[in-house]
Amino acid sequence: MKHDPRNIRREALPAHVLVVEDDAILGIALEEALRDAGVARVELSPSTEDALRHLRDEQPDAIVLDVHLADRDDGWAIAELVRTLGPDSPRIIFSTGAPQDIPADVAAMGCVLEKPYSPETLVEVMREPRRRGLISRLRGALR
Repeated sequence: MKHDPRNIRREALPAHVLVVEDDAILGIALEEALRDAGVARVELSPSTEDALRHLRDEQPDAIVLDVHLADRDDGWAIAELVRTLGPDSPRIIFSTGAPQDIPADVAAMGCVLEKPYSPETLVEVMREPRRRGLISRLRGALR
């Protein structure tokens, strides 16, 4: 069966998004597209250290995570940290030019966008229902 984006239930965009991206031009383009689409608060983080500082201060609703940052080549370490926050942790969207480098268990934590992609593609992905892993579905069924 062919995937038809018109059949996807649309979600409200998150109110607060953290964009972890060391390419300044791409980061600004993503920020602008998210704000134009209606995201109230978009924060840019160019490094792992800066992203961790943002996460210590406040938890966003979603994180766009470049997994190959200039300061660390394993941006998924941030995703593993976010996973420890439990079922209400921020939604993660991975951004990479090499999706095959992301460990499968980490990639399963969110959507993977392969660079180059348009900022509009990111907005569309954020409007799709959040993928829920097996553990989250089981917790929901037990409530």
